[in-house]
Amino acid sequence: MAMSRANDAVAAALQEYAELFALDGGDAFRVRSYQRAAKAIAGHPEEVTPENVRAVPGVGEAIARKVEEFLRRGGFRQLDELRARVPEGVRRLVRVPSLGPKTALVLFHEYGIDSPEALAEAIRAGRLTGRKGFGPKTLANLLAGVEHLLEAGSQVHLGVATGLADRVAAALREAPGAGRVAVAGALRRGAETIAEVELLATAADPAALVAVLRGLPYLAEVAEEEPGTASARAADGPRVRLRVVPEESWGAALLAATGSAAHLARLRALAAERGWTLTGQGLYDGGRPLAAATEEEVYAALGMPWVPPELREDAGEVEAALRGGLPRLVTLEDLRGDLHTHTDLTDGVASLEEMVAAAARRGHAYYAVTDHAPDLVMQRMTLEKALAQRERLRRLQAARPGMRLLHGTELNIGPDGSVDWPAEILAGFDVCVASVHSHFTQSPAEMTRRLIAACENPEVHVIGHPTTRKIGKRPPVEADWDAVFRAAARTGTAMEIDSYPDRADLPSDLVRLARRHGVKFAIDSDAHAVPHLAFQRFGVGIARRAGLTPDDVINCWPPERLLAFLRRPGA
Repeated sequence: MAMSRANDAVAAALQEYAELFALDGGDAFRVRSYQRAAKAIAGHPEEVTPENVRAVPGVGEAIARKVEEFLRRGGFRQLDELRARVPEGVRRLVRVPSLGPKTALVLFHEYGIDSPEALAEAIRAGRLTGRKGFGPKTLANLLAGVEHLLEAGSQVHLGVATGLADRVAAALREAPGAGRVAVAGALRRGAETIAEVELLATAADPAALVAVLRGLPYLAEVAEEEPGTASARAADGPRVRLRVVPEESWGAALLAATGSAAHLARLRALAAERGWTLTGQGLYDGGRPLAAATEEEVYAALGMPWVPPELREDAGEVEAALRGGLPRLVTLEDLRGDLHTHTDLTDGVASLEEMVAAAARRGHAYYAVTDHAPDLVMQRMTLEKALAQRERLRRLQAARPGMRLLHGTELNIGPDGSVDWPAEILAGFDVCVASVHSHFTQSPAEMTRRLIAACENPEVHVIGHPTTRKIGKRPPVEADWDAVFRAAARTGTAMEIDSYPDRADLPSDLVRLARRHGVKFAIDSDAHAVPHLAFQRFGVGIARRAGLTPDDVINCWPPERLLAFLRRPGA
């Protein structure tokens, strides 16, 4: 199930209001209530409407009235007023990792710092050195955070880009005379961050498609660069580019629009060796067309099978295709279950029963609930609560004989590599995911030792979101990944591909490295709400970019093989 667009937009507006309210010096309790409501609405499985919004947990009368106004006109009065009061630069300041609203207000009111760029300049010029609350380590972390934010630039993660692309593509398909519409570019290749959403289409009247773009309220600055080619800017996202092409050259155009540039250069070189030319209009021998209608035809004419878009990065895929050695990449249909999910026992928004029912609707053969362990104190987990959840899960299992329910835990890897519970307690869980949730700035040597210690713990099955990154918010931790992956291969510990789109962790380059060491993987949703279970599609894209097959992924395995892996024979 995909997250409803209305829910997504309402949640984003409430989250923005909470952020601006905090920056305006608002009461912390009210800030948290709006943040909780945003989270609940984003994770609500039904589309929110004026009639049902009061039924969403955590939405009181005042918030419901704001949601009603937002659904009616795309905004609400209090949000408009705060947007006018809080400078845009100050709003950007709180996106710097480790910089909260209070610090942003101090920087603005006391030092006149009104943007991340101004903060970097002030730190480098020494204007904050020695000031109360700004010690050397704090300033170093703030500067690193600004550099990370500015480096991310206008790029957005796969979830934001996919949501935007789906909305625009759906609108284009409704245009009079519309034919095919496809996503191209880095998004089709499954890249983890996207600067531009590229769409390709055919149409009897290209101008009708451009007119659709002009009419979309969430797009601005729509410009027709030449007939049938237009670009626009999303209100909160990347640029959108549309190109309308002739039906007869669809395959060649889609190939050219998908890229990557390096992959296309290799194909053009192959064509040139035969005296041919490859363009966005087709493959030609002089003036004679050889192939153009489908990508498959173009690849076949060049002597190879169709290359999946995720592999088109000139990383050996052309050579593999020419010798018939392309891997059988993992697909979403290959996944048989999910090994990392949360409920409202900790920081999820849906009950155990709701999450299990949703997993059953997805056709999972097995499903693990892995709420946070007690060392993540804010989640207030106890052994008593975990054991009570285990009993509830047993009762649900009796009612669902067709799906194996696994009681798991997401452990916290401490600074020394230890985890929350002792071995005798961990032995009672079916699956243990261990993740770093704190002390992100340890030295690479310390972080490496920490992760290896977790791999060497015989009760740990999976290392969750190994680099801890949050795209646009927190950079990855630094570690000797070769050493970590060697340890994981030796101990039989799987590395997670966390599919939550702002994590996308492990990223594909590290997945490729880990696979070379013989590591196995778990493609998990890390769902905190029912709609999040669909995030596994993003993790599959990462796995495909890294060349993974179903055999590389433990939650593609039949239940018996997975359970044997989780029992860790010989551990």
